[in-house]
Amino acid sequence: MAQAHGRAGGIHLAVLDVYPAPTRELIRRRLPPEWTCAFAEGYEDEQQHAVLGDADVAFANWYGVDARALAAARRLRLIHKLGAGVDKIDHDACRSHGVRLARIAGGNATPVAEHTIMLMLAALRRLPEIEARSRAGEWFKEEARVLQRQLSGRRVGLVGMGAIGQAVARRLAGFEVEIVYHDPVRLGPDRERELAATYLELDDLLRTADIVSLHLPLLPATRGLLGAERIRDLKDGAVVVNCARGGLVDEDALAEALRSGKVLAAGLDTFREEPPVGSPLLSLPNTALTAHVAGATFDNFGHMVDRAVANTGAFLRGEGIPPGDLVL
Repeated sequence: MAQAHGRAGGIHLAVLDVYPAPTRELIRRRLPPEWTCAFAEGYEDEQQHAVLGDADVAFANWYGVDARALAAARRLRLIHKLGAGVDKIDHDACRSHGVRLARIAGGNATPVAEHTIMLMLAALRRLPEIEARSRAGEWFKEEARVLQRQLSGRRVGLVGMGAIGQAVARRLAGFEVEIVYHDPVRLGPDRERELAATYLELDDLLRTADIVSLHLPLLPATRGLLGAERIRDLKDGAVVVNCARGGLVDEDALAEALRSGKVLAAGLDTFREEPPVGSPLLSLPNTALTAHVAGATFDNFGHMVDRAVANTGAFLRGEGIPPGDLVL
Protein backbone atom coordinates (compact mmCIF):
# COMPACT_ATOMS: atom_id res chain seq x y z
CA MET A 1 0.00 0.00 0.00
CA ALA A 2 1.25 3.50 -0.80
CA GLN A 3 2.42 5.49 2.18
CA ALA A 4 0.47 8.73 2.54
CA HIS A 5 1.47 11.85 4.43
CA GLY A 6 -1.79 13.52 5.37
CA ARG A 7 -4.83 13.36 3.10
CA ALA A 8 -6.85 16.51 3.57
CA GLY A 9 -8.05 18.70 0.71
CA GLY A 10 -5.76 20.83 -1.39
CA ILE A 11 -2.87 19.73 -3.59
CA HIS A 12 -2.03 16.06 -3.48
CA LEU A 13 1.44 14.95 -4.61
CA ALA A 14 2.41 11.48 -5.82
CA VAL A 15 6.09 10.58 -5.40
CA LEU A 16 6.62 7.84 -7.96
CA ASP A 17 10.05 6.57 -7.02
CA VAL A 18 10.86 4.24 -4.15
CA TYR A 19 12.95 6.09 -1.60
CA PRO A 20 14.44 5.07 1.75
CA ALA A 21 13.18 6.72 4.92
CA PRO A 22 15.76 9.56 5.07
CA THR A 23 14.89 10.68 1.53
CA ARG A 24 11.15 10.52 2.20
CA GLU A 25 11.62 12.69 5.26
CA LEU A 26 13.73 15.16 3.25
CA ILE A 27 10.88 15.48 0.72
CA ARG A 28 8.22 15.87 3.42
CA ARG A 29 10.13 18.66 5.15
CA ARG A 30 10.31 20.68 1.93
CA LEU A 31 6.62 20.53 0.97
CA PRO A 32 4.19 23.36 1.73
CA PRO A 33 2.12 22.49 4.80
CA GLU A 34 -1.11 22.50 2.81
CA TRP A 35 0.14 19.77 0.45
CA THR A 36 -0.42 16.08 1.06
CA CYS A 37 1.71 13.35 -0.51
CA ALA A 38 1.85 9.63 -1.08
CA PHE A 39 4.98 7.60 -1.74
CA ALA A 40 5.03 4.62 -4.09
CA GLU A 41 6.03 1.34 -2.46
CA GLY A 42 7.28 -0.28 -5.66
CA TYR A 43 7.53 -0.01 -9.43
CA GLU A 44 4.81 -2.47 -10.39
CA ASP A 45 1.89 -0.95 -12.31
CA GLU A 46 -0.61 -1.40 -9.48
CA GLN A 47 1.74 0.26 -6.99
CA GLN A 48 2.30 3.25 -9.24
CA HIS A 49 -1.34 3.57 -10.23
CA ALA A 50 -2.36 3.53 -6.55
CA VAL A 51 -0.44 6.75 -5.82
CA LEU A 52 -1.34 8.41 -9.13
CA GLY A 53 -5.08 7.92 -8.89
CA ASP A 54 -5.89 11.05 -6.84
CA ALA A 55 -2.73 13.05 -7.49
CA ASP A 56 -2.71 16.60 -8.81
CA VAL A 57 1.08 16.58 -9.24
CA ALA A 58 3.66 13.80 -9.55
CA PHE A 59 7.39 13.89 -8.86
CA ALA A 60 9.33 11.33 -10.89
CA ASN A 61 13.00 10.45 -10.98
CA TRP A 62 13.93 6.96 -12.23
CA TYR A 63 10.39 5.78 -12.87
CA GLY A 64 9.26 5.84 -16.50
CA VAL A 65 5.76 7.29 -16.83
CA ASP A 66 3.85 5.66 -19.70
CA ALA A 67 0.37 5.91 -21.18
CA ARG A 68 -1.05 3.29 -18.78
CA ALA A 69 0.15 5.26 -15.76
CA LEU A 70 -1.33 8.47 -17.13
CA ALA A 71 -4.65 6.75 -17.82
CA ALA A 72 -4.81 5.83 -14.12
CA ALA A 73 -4.23 9.45 -13.06
CA ARG A 74 -7.68 10.97 -12.81
CA ARG A 75 -6.68 14.47 -11.67
CA LEU A 76 -3.05 14.81 -12.71
CA ARG A 77 -2.02 18.23 -13.99
CA LEU A 78 1.79 18.19 -13.83
CA ILE A 79 4.66 15.71 -13.80
CA HIS A 80 7.89 17.22 -12.48
CA LYS A 81 11.09 15.29 -13.06
CA LEU A 82 13.54 15.50 -10.16
CA GLY A 83 16.39 15.82 -12.61
CA ALA A 84 17.08 16.96 -16.15
CA GLY A 85 16.50 13.98 -18.46
CA VAL A 86 12.89 13.28 -19.43
CA ASP A 87 13.43 10.46 -21.97
CA LYS A 88 11.62 7.91 -19.73
CA ILE A 89 8.38 9.91 -19.72
CA ASP A 90 5.94 9.43 -22.61
CA HIS A 91 5.58 12.92 -24.09
CA ASP A 92 2.78 11.98 -26.48
CA ALA A 93 0.74 10.45 -23.66
CA CYS A 94 1.25 13.59 -21.57
CA ARG A 95 -0.10 15.70 -24.42
CA SER A 96 -3.09 13.46 -25.01
CA HIS A 97 -4.02 13.53 -21.31
CA GLY A 98 -3.44 17.26 -20.97
CA VAL A 99 -0.61 16.78 -18.45
CA ARG A 100 2.24 19.29 -18.35
CA LEU A 101 5.84 18.17 -17.94
CA ALA A 102 8.71 19.98 -16.22
CA ARG A 103 12.27 19.18 -15.27
CA ILE A 104 15.22 20.72 -13.42
CA ALA A 105 17.57 21.88 -16.17
CA GLY A 106 21.14 21.69 -14.93
CA GLY A 107 19.95 20.81 -11.45
CA ASN A 108 22.42 17.95 -11.01
CA ALA A 109 25.31 19.59 -12.90
CA THR A 110 27.59 19.78 -9.87
CA PRO A 111 27.40 16.13 -8.69
CA VAL A 112 27.46 14.78 -12.26
CA ALA A 113 30.51 16.91 -13.11
CA GLU A 114 32.31 15.68 -10.00
CA HIS A 115 31.40 12.09 -10.80
CA THR A 116 32.56 12.50 -14.40
CA ILE A 117 36.02 13.58 -13.31
CA MET A 118 36.10 10.78 -10.75
CA LEU A 119 35.40 8.25 -13.53
CA MET A 120 38.05 9.83 -15.76
CA LEU A 121 40.60 9.35 -13.00
CA ALA A 122 39.31 5.92 -12.02
CA ALA A 123 39.49 4.69 -15.62
CA LEU A 124 42.94 6.15 -16.25
CA ARG A 125 44.30 4.73 -13.01
CA ARG A 126 42.50 1.36 -13.38
CA LEU A 127 41.09 1.97 -9.91
CA PRO A 128 38.67 -1.00 -9.63
CA GLU A 129 41.41 -3.51 -10.49
CA ILE A 130 44.06 -1.74 -8.43
CA GLU A 131 41.77 -1.53 -5.39
CA ALA A 132 40.63 -5.16 -5.62
CA ARG A 133 44.20 -6.46 -5.85
CA SER A 134 45.35 -4.13 -3.05
CA ARG A 135 42.55 -5.38 -0.78
CA ALA A 136 43.62 -8.94 -1.61
CA GLY A 137 47.10 -8.16 -0.24
CA GLU A 138 48.98 -7.87 -3.53
CA TRP A 139 51.84 -5.37 -3.71
CA PHE A 140 52.59 -4.68 -7.37
CA LYS A 141 53.87 -1.15 -7.86
CA GLU A 142 55.87 -1.83 -11.02
CA GLU A 143 53.01 -3.69 -12.71
CA ALA A 144 50.67 -0.87 -11.71
CA ARG A 145 53.04 1.60 -13.34
CA VAL A 146 52.44 -0.13 -16.68
CA LEU A 147 48.65 -0.15 -16.23
CA GLN A 148 48.06 3.41 -15.04
CA ARG A 149 47.92 6.73 -16.87
CA GLN A 150 47.57 10.30 -15.59
CA LEU A 151 45.06 12.97 -16.49
CA SER A 152 47.54 15.84 -16.74
CA GLY A 153 48.67 16.59 -20.29
CA ARG A 154 45.68 14.90 -21.96
CA ARG A 155 43.27 16.36 -24.50
CA VAL A 156 39.78 16.03 -23.03
CA GLY A 157 36.90 16.12 -25.51
CA LEU A 158 33.51 17.08 -24.10
CA VAL A 159 30.63 16.05 -26.36
CA GLY A 160 27.82 18.30 -25.21
CA MET A 161 28.48 21.66 -23.58
CA GLY A 162 25.33 22.41 -21.65
CA ALA A 163 25.25 22.93 -17.89
CA ILE A 164 27.01 19.64 -17.11
CA GLY A 165 29.63 19.90 -19.85
CA GLN A 166 30.49 23.42 -18.71
CA ALA A 167 30.64 22.30 -15.07
CA VAL A 168 33.10 19.57 -16.07
CA ALA A 169 35.21 22.09 -18.00
CA ARG A 170 35.42 24.41 -15.01
CA ARG A 171 36.52 21.59 -12.73
CA LEU A 172 39.17 20.43 -15.19
CA ALA A 173 40.89 23.81 -15.00
CA GLY A 174 43.34 22.67 -12.33
CA PHE A 175 44.32 19.40 -14.04
CA GLU A 176 46.58 20.87 -16.75
CA VAL A 177 44.58 19.45 -19.63
CA GLU A 178 43.57 20.76 -23.04
CA ILE A 179 39.79 21.04 -23.36
CA VAL A 180 38.02 20.68 -26.70
CA TYR A 181 34.28 20.39 -27.13
CA HIS A 182 31.46 19.84 -29.56
CA ASP A 183 27.86 20.95 -29.14
CA PRO A 184 25.04 21.53 -31.64
CA VAL A 185 25.04 25.14 -30.44
CA ARG A 186 28.53 26.62 -30.27
CA LEU A 187 29.32 28.76 -27.25
CA GLY A 188 30.10 32.43 -27.67
CA PRO A 189 33.74 33.54 -27.70
CA ASP A 190 33.60 34.98 -24.17
CA ARG A 191 32.32 31.71 -22.71
CA GLU A 192 34.91 29.71 -24.68
CA ARG A 193 37.66 31.90 -23.21
CA GLU A 194 36.22 31.57 -19.72
CA LEU A 195 36.22 27.77 -20.00
CA ALA A 196 39.50 27.60 -21.94
CA ALA A 197 37.63 25.34 -24.38
CA THR A 198 38.16 25.05 -28.14
CA TYR A 199 35.30 24.09 -30.46
CA LEU A 200 35.81 21.15 -32.85
CA GLU A 201 33.54 19.35 -35.26
CA LEU A 202 32.41 16.06 -33.73
CA ASP A 203 34.47 13.71 -35.86
CA ASP A 204 37.60 15.82 -35.41
CA LEU A 205 37.11 15.71 -31.64
CA LEU A 206 36.62 11.95 -31.63
CA ARG A 207 39.75 11.36 -33.73
CA THR A 208 42.04 13.53 -31.60
CA ALA A 209 40.84 13.45 -27.97
CA ASP A 210 42.61 11.30 -25.39
CA ILE A 211 39.43 11.26 -23.31
CA VAL A 212 35.93 11.46 -24.80
CA SER A 213 33.26 12.40 -22.26
CA LEU A 214 29.58 12.39 -23.26
CA HIS A 215 27.14 15.02 -21.96
CA LEU A 216 24.15 14.85 -24.32
CA PRO A 217 20.47 14.02 -23.85
CA LEU A 218 19.15 10.81 -25.42
CA LEU A 219 17.16 11.89 -28.48
CA PRO A 220 16.48 10.18 -31.82
CA ALA A 221 19.37 12.20 -33.29
CA THR A 222 21.83 11.19 -30.55
CA ARG A 223 20.91 7.53 -30.02
CA GLY A 224 23.93 5.43 -30.98
CA LEU A 225 26.05 8.56 -31.47
CA LEU A 226 29.17 6.65 -30.47
CA GLY A 227 28.59 3.67 -32.72
CA ALA A 228 30.95 1.04 -34.09
CA GLU A 229 32.32 3.22 -36.88
CA ARG A 230 33.05 6.18 -34.64
CA ILE A 231 34.60 3.92 -32.01
CA ARG A 232 36.94 2.57 -34.70
CA ASP A 233 37.86 6.18 -35.52
CA LEU A 234 38.77 7.08 -31.94
CA LYS A 235 42.38 7.86 -31.19
CA ASP A 236 44.27 4.70 -30.26
CA GLY A 237 44.30 4.34 -26.49
CA ALA A 238 41.42 6.78 -25.92
CA VAL A 239 39.33 6.68 -22.76
CA VAL A 240 35.52 6.86 -22.99
CA VAL A 241 33.44 8.34 -20.16
CA ASN A 242 29.63 8.36 -20.14
CA CYS A 243 27.60 9.97 -17.37
CA ALA A 244 24.77 10.93 -19.73
CA ARG A 245 22.65 8.13 -21.23
CA GLY A 246 23.61 4.56 -22.10
CA GLY A 247 21.78 4.69 -25.41
CA LEU A 248 24.38 7.11 -26.76
CA VAL A 249 26.92 4.26 -27.05
CA ASP A 250 27.07 0.95 -28.92
CA GLU A 251 28.05 -1.18 -25.90
CA ASP A 252 29.03 -4.24 -27.92
CA ALA A 253 31.39 -2.19 -30.09
CA LEU A 254 32.83 -0.46 -27.03
CA ALA A 255 33.39 -3.79 -25.28
CA GLU A 256 35.25 -5.13 -28.32
CA ALA A 257 37.41 -1.99 -28.46
CA LEU A 258 38.23 -2.37 -24.76
CA ARG A 259 39.22 -6.01 -25.25
CA SER A 260 41.44 -5.20 -28.20
CA GLY A 261 43.12 -2.21 -26.54
CA LYS A 262 41.81 0.23 -29.15
CA VAL A 263 40.10 1.94 -26.19
CA LEU A 264 42.36 2.00 -23.16
CA ALA A 265 39.62 2.19 -20.55
CA ALA A 266 36.07 3.36 -19.94
CA GLY A 267 34.28 5.03 -17.05
CA LEU A 268 30.54 4.44 -17.30
CA ASP A 269 27.62 5.47 -15.11
CA THR A 270 24.86 4.73 -17.64
CA PHE A 271 23.99 1.68 -19.72
CA ARG A 272 21.79 0.58 -22.61
CA GLU A 273 19.67 -1.51 -20.22
CA GLU A 274 19.56 -0.70 -16.53
CA PRO A 275 20.53 -2.63 -14.56
CA PRO A 276 22.96 -3.91 -17.22
CA VAL A 277 22.44 -7.63 -16.62
CA GLY A 278 24.57 -9.62 -19.06
CA SER A 279 26.39 -6.58 -20.45
CA PRO A 280 29.80 -7.51 -21.87
CA LEU A 281 31.20 -4.44 -20.09
CA LEU A 282 30.69 -5.90 -16.61
CA SER A 283 33.54 -8.41 -16.73
CA LEU A 284 36.23 -6.23 -18.30
CA PRO A 285 39.12 -5.18 -16.05
CA ASN A 286 39.64 -1.86 -17.83
CA THR A 287 36.23 -0.43 -16.91
CA ALA A 288 35.17 1.70 -13.95
CA LEU A 289 31.40 1.24 -13.54
CA THR A 290 28.75 2.86 -11.36
CA ALA A 291 25.00 2.26 -11.20
CA HIS A 292 23.63 5.51 -12.73
CA VAL A 293 24.35 7.35 -9.48
CA ALA A 294 26.33 10.35 -10.78
CA GLY A 295 23.66 12.84 -9.81
CA ALA A 296 22.53 11.03 -6.67
CA THR A 297 23.98 12.98 -3.76
CA PHE A 298 21.78 13.58 -0.74
CA ASP A 299 22.62 17.27 -0.40
CA ASN A 300 21.94 18.06 -4.06
CA PHE A 301 18.66 16.13 -3.97
CA GLY A 302 17.36 18.61 -1.41
CA HIS A 303 18.10 21.47 -3.80
CA MET A 304 16.26 19.67 -6.61
CA VAL A 305 13.19 19.07 -4.46
CA ASP A 306 13.17 22.75 -3.48
CA ARG A 307 13.27 23.78 -7.12
CA ALA A 308 10.55 21.31 -8.12
CA VAL A 309 8.33 22.60 -5.31
CA ALA A 310 8.95 26.21 -6.38
CA ASN A 311 8.19 25.41 -10.02
CA THR A 312 5.07 23.49 -9.07
CA GLY A 313 3.85 26.31 -6.87
CA ALA A 314 4.34 28.81 -9.69
CA PHE A 315 2.44 26.51 -12.07
CA LEU A 316 -0.47 26.10 -9.66
CA ARG A 317 -0.69 29.86 -9.14
CA GLY A 318 -0.80 30.38 -12.91
CA GLU A 319 2.56 32.17 -12.95
CA GLY A 320 4.26 29.71 -15.28
CA ILE A 321 7.39 27.58 -15.01
CA PRO A 322 10.73 29.05 -16.24
CA PRO A 323 11.23 28.19 -19.94
CA GLY A 324 14.38 26.15 -19.28
CA ASP A 325 12.50 23.87 -16.91
CA LEU A 326 9.20 23.61 -18.82
CA VAL A 327 9.20 20.73 -21.30
CA LEU A 328 5.50 20.48 -22.29
